[in-house]
Amino acid sequence: MRVMNLTLLKCKLHRATVTHAELDYEGSCAIDGRLLDAAGILAYEQIQIYNITNGERFTTYAIRAEEGSGIISVNGAAAHRASPGDRVIICAYAQLNAAEAANFKPKLVYLDEHNNVTHTRNTIPVQVA
Repeated sequence: MRVMNLTLLKCKLHRATVTHAELDYEGSCAIDGRLLDAAGILAYEQIQIYNITNGERFTTYAIRAEEGSGIISVNGAAAHRASPGDRVIICAYAQLNAAEAANFKPKLVYLDEHNNVTHTRNTIPVQVA
């Protein structure tokens, strides 16, 4: 029998505020180390960034910024897709087999406009009409 792998949301930083956009910095997204730890995102892990402010969606990788700094710095070519003050959702995904996926819960970290954690969850409420 063939094993099927599924791609599930591993974690997200919801409504982070971009603090820097550094075009001439080596690519990536620098994220406050405490936020990386809270979400379970590793340095150099691939991330998806969804810009709530302008609708841009792009892929890059995470690098660690100073703990407690509040930094969310979009660097390199991606700096064209986000500006300081933009609100973004930063997601990482995982490949799981069907058995692992059945009981998996993501780490969802919600932030205020200063990139302070307001709360965490591991489920998203059912959307109603």
